[in-house]
Amino acid sequence: MSMKQHLKVMIVDDQRTSRMLIRDALDQLGIQNIVTAEDGEQALKAMMASPCHIIISDFNMPKLDGLQLLQAIRSYGPTKKTPFIILSGRGNKELVQKAAALGVNNFLVKPISVPVLQKTIEAVVGRLQ
Repeated sequence: MSMKQHLKVMIVDDQRTSRMLIRDALDQLGIQNIVTAEDGEQALKAMMASPCHIIISDFNMPKLDGLQLLQAIRSYGPTKKTPFIILSGRGNKELVQKAAALGVNNFLVKPISVPVLQKTIEAVVGRLQ
């Protein structure tokens, strides 16, 4: 079984369109085990119930933004080392620095392309093939 066949990915974004676009990109990469959450609070509850292998989270969201979610994930033993990628609509140096200080694994600026998403995921979890 290849990495992409067992990889469970959580998409966290308050914008339905963004969740659909990321989900479509993951589908194109052959990743089928995808969970979605509309905000950081919903994502945290889902992670506590059934952890994912990787989290791709928007930065700006109600009920826990991306940095608050990252901080919560990093402070909980079972999810402490879960790879975390933050998405933002703009390349904000201050956001990148704060996320890095909290232990983010990678950072993407929207809109994202399938090749960039693949490269970013592989940088944190290894080759998908």
